[in-house]
Amino acid sequence: MADESFLGQVKRLIVGAPIPSHLAYHERFSKVTGLAVLSSDPLSSVAYATEEILRVLTIAGVGALWLVTPIGAVIATMLAVVAFSYRQTIHAYPNGGGAYIVAKENLGTMPALIAASALLIDYVLTVSVSIAAGVAAITSALPHYHLNPVALSLMFVVILMFGNLRGIRESGRLFAAPTYFFIAGIMTMLAVGAWRYATGTLTSVTPSEAIPTGTGILSTFMLLTAFSNGCTAMTGVEAVSNGVPAFRPPESRNAAQTLVIMAVLAITMFMGITMLAHAYGIIPTDSETVVSQIARATFGGRGWPYYALQAGTMLILVLAANTAYADFPRLASIVARDRFLPRQFMNRGDRLAFSNGIVILSGLGALLLVIFGGDTHSLIPLYMIGVFVSFTLSQAGMVMHWRKLREPGWRSSAAINGFGAIVTGVVLLVVATTKAAEGAWIIILMIPTLVTIFTITRKHYDHVASELTLRDWRPEPAGGHVVLVPIGSLQRAVIKALRYARTLSSDVRAVHVELDPDATRAVRDQWERWGQGTNLVVLESPYRSLMEPLLEYIEEVQAEDPRGYVTVILPEFVPRRLWQHLLHNQHALLIKGALLFKPNIVVTSVPYHLGRAVEHAVERDAALAGQRAG
Repeated sequence: MADESFLGQVKRLIVGAPIPSHLAYHERFSKVTGLAVLSSDPLSSVAYATEEILRVLTIAGVGALWLVTPIGAVIATMLAVVAFSYRQTIHAYPNGGGAYIVAKENLGTMPALIAASALLIDYVLTVSVSIAAGVAAITSALPHYHLNPVALSLMFVVILMFGNLRGIRESGRLFAAPTYFFIAGIMTMLAVGAWRYATGTLTSVTPSEAIPTGTGILSTFMLLTAFSNGCTAMTGVEAVSNGVPAFRPPESRNAAQTLVIMAVLAITMFMGITMLAHAYGIIPTDSETVVSQIARATFGGRGWPYYALQAGTMLILVLAANTAYADFPRLASIVARDRFLPRQFMNRGDRLAFSNGIVILSGLGALLLVIFGGDTHSLIPLYMIGVFVSFTLSQAGMVMHWRKLREPGWRSSAAINGFGAIVTGVVLLVVATTKAAEGAWIIILMIPTLVTIFTITRKHYDHVASELTLRDWRPEPAGGHVVLVPIGSLQRAVIKALRYARTLSSDVRAVHVELDPDATRAVRDQWERWGQGTNLVVLESPYRSLMEPLLEYIEEVQAEDPRGYVTVILPEFVPRRLWQHLLHNQHALLIKGALLFKPNIVVTSVPYHLGRAVEHAVERDAALAGQRAG
């Protein structure tokens, strides 16, 4: 181990982990991407975190840009604190300790629902923000092509959606490549930049756009806003704690080591980018990302090293978006299992993926990209509320976890998680305060809205369970069975329906609503021949309404035997072509809708397929002819 390289340890811990068979959807996903996906979310955040700090500082003037380094140092320290706190979670929950699970077991149902709401929103925003940032890397590298960021973003969403619906089956090493490629590219850029700084060849960069002139006044609120923007570098830290079972034994130790390595890499790259941005005097622009500007200045233009770094940045950002495709459907299925979401979220497709969750995640992510024009900077204010809500609840839940167990050393463990909860809680307050006016109020309202939806859903399922339970239930004596066949005229579909109705009950009644006296007279004249011995009931309709007389008669039949069942047989002919349905009335559909919510009424359709009766008759005659010839 001592002779093994640093990146070798990362590769061994991440790619070399076998996948237990009980991981459900995460198992299939991990076979494709390897556990390098777990590091893609936090590592990719460094691609835009520094830029978000600089965008706020620029408002106060170029003279305030030096503050990017101390702000970055504070964020890096907090990132280390949060990562160290999550090491505790990894050891306490070797089967995976997501914020929802930790909060449910230690804080109660309501905090767990808040955590679930925050996480589900966070996963949707992960798709939007990561893809938007990845597209920004492309447009920065190819400024002369005038690419449409929204169209490119939606293309990536569609690719990820269909890829996950189909069940990606490539090797983990293949999907680890973008992560390693990005790490190598950023580290190379930092090394070259540090060499330029040490040799005195590093010079300030003046962007082609005019340098903005700020007020020169940096308020406390503006400083806090810059800090909260930079806290995007902390997103995704909890990913490893969610996927502990996917590591090889000993799972907790390998996951904890991976988390530490991941945190070290994230802090190194974030601080390196931040210090280089300060050294170069980088000023954010709408046409080029900060990382692109640093890479262009460091590598001396848009050569192949520059394009390689931009390609690596784009790949890891898209891979970070794909992380949400593993976590959102899985969390939604867990919440649905607890009956707080519709059970459809538990359904698996033919590739064992939670298809409904994947489709909904894609739709919501695409909607945000369209609404915000694929702009990363517009989406960032919405991103961090959910992240730090889940951070805070998870760490607070861990404090209660240690207090319940009271194992040796529990006080120090509780203190570590308690400090992490305080840190993330303070950041949450800062983010909520500084970002509310920029759109974060939407997320602040969405979280309680989702919690309300969860609660209503659970009450519904509880009510259904209480209605359907067999405990202390005694079945009522069975009543009679009346079969009604609404008819408009006598034709083959009606005769077929009458024959079927006679197999269900001895009390079969054909019901005709008189809309046209001539049509009623024709039915009466033919009934003795074609009625098959069933009763014909003719209902008057003075206002030429079909539904009202029919529904009133059904209510009269039910009143005769309240415990009995009424089966309504609907004769329906089915045209051979789909468009031909538009040429016929939809009375059967109207009757089904009207009777749907009435108790003790069964509605059955008897289809008669047009054009196929002749084919069947020809086949029957041919078979009989063959038998005679034999």
